[in-house]
Amino acid sequence: MSILLYNTLTKTKEVFQPRDHQCVSIYACGLTPQGPAHLGHMRGALVFDMIRRWFVYRGYNVRMVQNFTDIDDKIIRKAAEEGVDPKEVAAKYSAGYLADWERLGIMPVEFIKVTENMKSIVDLVSRLVDTGHAYVIPNGDVYFSVASFPEYGKLSRRDPAEMEAGARIEVDDAKHSPMDFALWKANRPGEPSWPSPWGPGRPGWHIECSALSMKALGEGFDIHAGGIDLIFPHHENEIAQSEAATGSKFANYWMHWGSVNTGGEKMSKSLGNYFTIDDILEKFSTAILRMYLLTTHYRSPIDYAPERLEETGRSYARIVNALSAAGQLAHGAGLPDEEIVARFEAAMDDDFNTAQALGVVFDAVTALNRELSATAPDHTVVRNLAETIKSLVANFGIELTDAAAESAPDALVDDLITAAISWREAARKIKQYALSDMIRDDLKQLGIILEDRAQSTTWRRA
Repeated sequence: MSILLYNTLTKTKEVFQPRDHQCVSIYACGLTPQGPAHLGHMRGALVFDMIRRWFVYRGYNVRMVQNFTDIDDKIIRKAAEEGVDPKEVAAKYSAGYLADWERLGIMPVEFIKVTENMKSIVDLVSRLVDTGHAYVIPNGDVYFSVASFPEYGKLSRRDPAEMEAGARIEVDDAKHSPMDFALWKANRPGEPSWPSPWGPGRPGWHIECSALSMKALGEGFDIHAGGIDLIFPHHENEIAQSEAATGSKFANYWMHWGSVNTGGEKMSKSLGNYFTIDDILEKFSTAILRMYLLTTHYRSPIDYAPERLEETGRSYARIVNALSAAGQLAHGAGLPDEEIVARFEAAMDDDFNTAQALGVVFDAVTALNRELSATAPDHTVVRNLAETIKSLVANFGIELTDAAAESAPDALVDDLITAAISWREAARKIKQYALSDMIRDDLKQLGIILEDRAQSTTWRRA
């Protein structure tokens, strides 16, 4: 079955058709490293980790590029606050972001930095100036002429005339139109600068992503991604300047993930309502955090609250406990259930509907628990359902191995617990219920929970 994805540009789900039938090319707007990354930043990284894994599952190679905007007004202000060079600020918080990336088990991507690619940026601005899509004002600033690109507004569906009516030009501003945006900013005292045909300065925000994505992936590629808050003006401006420069389509598909909210407001540094990955992983595992984010479709906003992660933790435990009980009852590998797999694939192929796909996983868990509770469980069915669950969850990058290791320790301990269960069964048969209860309670004190089923007793760690 083909993969359908929602294209923000057309506002419809489209059958995905890569430019190269063997490889999917993706560019995602990355971090401006001027403070610790929070969950709002990492949602996009985790969403596209899931999407990349699904493309690989469907037989594609994936090339994904993400930028670091390592020079920016915010970085300059942060450097002034800390009394250091802006590049030190960018390096420190970029390293922190990459550390979070690794802790969350996100697959590597190609990271590209603004400060290491100034020539590509200057060259792109020069193309726009030479073709009349940009102009230089007396102080050395360079602006893109929105009027030179008639399709401006096609991503955000905003009317340029209405936007211009709502904008204004400052008294001393030499811009031709209030809608025009900066491609190059002339050097200001005390700020980092790079040489250009218009004098020393640094790039505007929007031109950076156009130049970096085209350098890495070519002048046309498959998917451009970012948070929903970047649709306007950032991505709108990217389309305008990129297609004005090349005369051809920039990205075929535009994908945007929803915001992470706390208390009904978007998580952000400016509001101080954010939670870092350190904050979250102090209380919850990476697997639980991943599963929590997948319970909501990537395009929808998601509310962060510790009680919601606790609920997700209980759901995660359901999977682990079912697999642990299955492993004790029926050893050996099984075969994935084709009907369940087909339902899971249909959900994921429909614009990566992880909420629905997780529902399929838990349907399989329910079926497994039902079989385990049967008077005479069918070991083949148990093995097949367990294999199905493990193979489906693997597509989310959710690790079950660590939890499984906790629930199924080394062979000697496994044998001792099995022996204790047999002693308890023997005590119950001769009606030594006090002894039976003592064995159960002693195991519970050690963190081993016994679960009596129709024809057997299984165990799990508390």
